[in-house]
Amino acid sequence: MSPTEPSDALSAIAGHYREIIRLLGEDPDREGLLKTPGRLARSMKFLTSGYDENPEAILSSAMFREEEYKQMVIVKDIDFFSLCEHHLLPFFGKAHVAYIPNKYITGLSKIPRVVDIFARRLQIQERMTLQIKDCIQRTLNPLGVMVVIEAQHLCMQMRGVAKQNSFTTTSDFTGFFRQAKTRDEFMKLIK
Repeated sequence: MSPTEPSDALSAIAGHYREIIRLLGEDPDREGLLKTPGRLARSMKFLTSGYDENPEAILSSAMFREEEYKQMVIVKDIDFFSLCEHHLLPFFGKAHVAYIPNKYITGLSKIPRVVDIFARRLQIQERMTLQIKDCIQRTLNPLGVMVVIEAQHLCMQMRGVAKQNSFTTTSDFTGFFRQAKTRDEFMKLIK
């Protein structure tokens, strides 16, 4: 469903946002807020559109047999935006993904698409890191996968501890990346 398609779900979501606006003490019929519930509903459908996509199918759609290449394939500095499932506030940053092929490679654009699919769900950074790693491992069956995510969380910056300059880094890996030498090489290449 595109973000502009009318649907029962969009209407229901917009109705709930209208009520939230009213409960916050605002007038949802005020000119500036009149269309806000609909805009919020379409925005939320877009920001959570990852639920409607299959990341394994994306990787598989451009899977090629490559028996010779056994070195790291790295896609770094993949920008992403997600919503923290605890406060529905954005967290955003960069993902760095590497895999070592084992007979198969995938189209380079598919790695950022996988990142986007998992980012466009209600998320926590730790789970997103694992999901990206597991998806690539399951689909391509490489000799190893490593994912590092660096992000800023508005739930930490706008509320709570209010630490504007903090970053959170998560990582996970499989296979050859269990060797410190391979992990170190990856970390040097993404810096």
